Amino acid sequence: MPPTRLPRFLILLALAIFAGPSRLVSAPQSGRFLYVAAPGIRNLLQYGGHGVLVFDIDHGHRFVRRIPFGGLDPRGKPANVKGICASAVTQRLYVSTMTTLTCIDLATDRVLWERSYDGGCDRLAISPDGKTLYVPSFEKEFWNILDAQTGDPITQVTPHSSAHNTIASLDGAEVYLAGLRSPVLTVVDAKTNRIARTVGPFTKAIRPFTINGSRSLVYVNVNELLGFEIGDLKTGKVLQRIAVSGFSQGPVKRHGCPSHGIALTPDEKELWLADSHNQRLHIFDNTAMPPRQIASIAVGDEPGWITFGIDGHYAYPSTGDVIDAPSRHIVTRLTDETGASVQSEKLLEIDFRDGHATAVGDQFGIGRAETRGANR
Repeated sequence: MPPTRLPRFLILLALAIFAGPSRLVSAPQSGRFLYVAAPGIRNLLQYGGHGVLVFDIDHGHRFVRRIPFGGLDPRGKPANVKGICASAVTQRLYVSTMTTLTCIDLATDRVLWERSYDGGCDRLAISPDGKTLYVPSFEKEFWNILDAQTGDPITQVTPHSSAHNTIASLDGAEVYLAGLRSPVLTVVDAKTNRIARTVGPFTKAIRPFTINGSRSLVYVNVNELLGFEIGDLKTGKVLQRIAVSGFSQGPVKRHGCPSHGIALTPDEKELWLADSHNQRLHIFDNTAMPPRQIASIAVGDEPGWITFGIDGHYAYPSTGDVIDAPSRHIVTRLTDETGASVQSEKLLEIDFRDGHATAVGDQFGIGRAETRGANR
């Protein structure tokens, strides 16, 4: 009988499970690198297998290596990755799945700890000083606030909103909590870990969102809108509702909403928006109010997320397309060590010098116009 061929994702899973740190290529010495957590599209291993995949931004986004980590569900299979964040201050990378939170040493790729929490985990955020993690439960009523060094719980915040997406401001003053089933954004004072105020209600439940660097505006996707809404982070009022023109809404494969993905360029001059049904990214001039639709880019699959590199030169939709933002052209697509396509909604840039991380990006496409250097 001819030998049985194992599916590609099983081969990648075996490599991730059995490869120990001593068998890995050493961590980056100097340069800019894209860290992509997988499975970052649900639990679909065909889009990158299992692990954190590292790509060399300065050399055509070529694949460098795969960092294995646990993140398994109770059946021993890779669980959906829900979020990724990092700190250049503490030299640590964090990956959350529905069931676990993993801490990885950026200098050695070694897993330092992995922990589970009551209620599970979703898309987390980290304080700029690297000391505190804000981890939503998996669509439950609360967020866990953790010691980033040990993973030990500090306290909980309970907005009763079906915990989902989390952003920590780049100046460390506030944390923003968006629940999957709530039209209200909760603002937490980072000094007291208490709810300070709310923003909204928006017209429907908040999905992905981003903020500007001055903490004055929030830009949100909401259910049933191909477009976005803008809220005032100081007054709590909803300011604008902007719908995409020239494109119709239609069925989508994932997330159940027309626009699931929104990001500001770091200079905040443009806002980029995902359009799943039409497989497009729509670009808005954010120097005007309301922002003005100016361009659209076709991508290779349905985008469910988008973020930018630290300097804003490259845009990274979840489709694996790498877009030169100034020219708006796709310059390459992410592929793994087998040459297969990589897609993920959980990715960020980390820059290194002499083996140490010097700067980290974020998964949310946060504006940085007034906070240059806040994450370094």
